[in-house]
Amino acid sequence: MELIKNTQWTQENDVDLIRKLRDDLIKDFLDERYLKEFIFENYNVRELSNVKLEFLRKELKELLQSPLDVQHYEPIISFLRESGSDSLADGQDQLFYIDIERILKRYIY
Repeated sequence: MELIKNTQWTQENDVDLIRKLRDDLIKDFLDERYLKEFIFENYNVRELSNVKLEFLRKELKELLQSPLDVQHYEPIISFLRESGSDSLADGQDQLFYIDIERILKRYIY
């Protein structure tokens, strides 16, 4: 397969890349083992009821299907555009966790 050179990288490509990264992270959280481990390590909560887990998974699935909040991810979009890079800088992944933790906190506390 031959690589196409001089393809113009657009904001749409950046948004697609960010959405893919966000969606991959959400899919990780839909794995119950990963979800429980994350909650324990970050919130020191050993168990959530099955009902809370079910609602949590439902909201994560809704987030997975939702459009990307371009304003929320603007710092990453700007970085990608200015640097011409196709990868994130250190610490930028925290924006992805903000969306997920907003949901988690509703069911943990």
